[in-house]
Amino acid sequence: MRLARLLLIALIYAACGLTVAAQAPAPVRNDTMHLTVNTAISTAEVAPGQKLSLSFDITPKRAMHVYAPGKHDYQVIAVKLDPQPWLKVAPTTYPPSEIYYFKELDEKVETYGKPFTLVQDITVLDTAAAKKALAAGPIKLSGRLEYQACDDKVCYAPTKVPVSFALTVK
Repeated sequence: MRLARLLLIALIYAACGLTVAAQAPAPVRNDTMHLTVNTAISTAEVAPGQKLSLSFDITPKRAMHVYAPGKHDYQVIAVKLDPQPWLKVAPTTYPPSEIYYFKELDEKVETYGKPFTLVQDITVLDTAAAKKALAAGPIKLSGRLEYQACDDKVCYAPTKVPVSFALTVK
């Protein structure tokens, strides 16, 4: 996936003795009983006006699925970032989903049951208030990945996986 390509490029650069200007920190792995999440950020060095991306490489565990956006009332997997005065959050980018058929309810629902990636683009604002907030030094971007997972027999309680990134201001 995208993260694997970035890591491969970084390894090639390192093998050739080259450096990448602002290397992204290593991905962070988080396992729950329903899925595995590898979270990464495009760069940890930020400046006013800069755009960056958070990626969530998600692998549902065996027989599990989570809900994709669609025409249903189930809890869609979502990235929720804590509000910051220096941050503008774009809508999350979702990949195409697959249809899961619930025989008992004769219902077809958009889900993810195979590995997929969510991308959350953000922009560091270039305003006086943002510059003041950023001037304090290292900053923390925090939030959570929220979802409800089901298998073919049980829907589990909604889950929140905390995420955080330490950012350095250029």
